[in-house]
Amino acid sequence: MSTQADHGHELVPCPEQTPDALRAALAVVDPKRLPEMRRTKDEAFAKAVEWQSLSPVRSWVLAWARDIEIARRPDLAARHARARSNLEPEDATTAREALRELSAVLDEAMKAVRA
Repeated sequence: MSTQADHGHELVPCPEQTPDALRAALAVVDPKRLPEMRRTKDEAFAKAVEWQSLSPVRSWVLAWARDIEIARRPDLAARHARARSNLEPEDATTAREALRELSAVLDEAMKAVRA
């Protein structure tokens, strides 16, 4: 597991960016998503072979590292859930604010995994 800035209570340490480490972390923080992870991994590896590029695999690793970063940090997970729940209200202003917050959460998580 890699070192990471302290964000308060974290469910698991920040995992290394390898398929096995990401899978192990996901099994703790959001196990119901394991089949999705397996499916998207297979798709990424198939594209890598087809495209003769590691770009799809790197994108898969970053996307799952970002999602695990959100799930492992209760502060980000709560903000993420709140923003997602406000994306489709009757009030367009609330939806725009929710979209901005969702984007901020995703950006914060991505910056953390790229650090």
